[in-house]
Amino acid sequence: MARQLLMLLAAVLLVAAASAARADDDDPSGSTGIRQPDSAYRGRKVGGRTEVRNVEGDEEVQRLGRFSVAEYNRQLQQRGGGGGIMLEFARVVSAQRQVVSGLMYYLRVAAVEGGFENGGAGERVFDAVVVVKPWLDSRTLLKFAPAATKYA
Repeated sequence: MARQLLMLLAAVLLVAAASAARADDDDPSGSTGIRQPDSAYRGRKVGGRTEVRNVEGDEEVQRLGRFSVAEYNRQLQQRGGGGGIMLEFARVVSAQRQVVSGLMYYLRVAAVEGGFENGGAGERVFDAVVVVKPWLDSRTLLKFAPAATKYA
């Protein structure tokens, strides 16, 4: 008899705990599980990339594009030219931002080989990856290479 009473008590506690967990869930869809943040953050993942809107009007993104071209040119000069051609920044055409230990920017940068005034070979598109750590006032160019596909 005591054993049956103990099992009944355990079952009642289990049902009470489950209903309390459901009552705490504010999800309007009524589904169980982890609560979802408000609609502004739905679909975002911690550490996931997000598109930067209005890239051409975003001063920080354009500044980072200019930095990436300047850093590429500086590294090219340090290597003694190494078969590369100096570039002149034109604009950033697309960008994504990712929160890491700082901010990582994935930029698609348009640049002119040889510069505008030197009759450059035309505008080319490059992929650049820049890490920004604002608290250290640091920017680091991790990658700068011709884009795999031409930007349309």
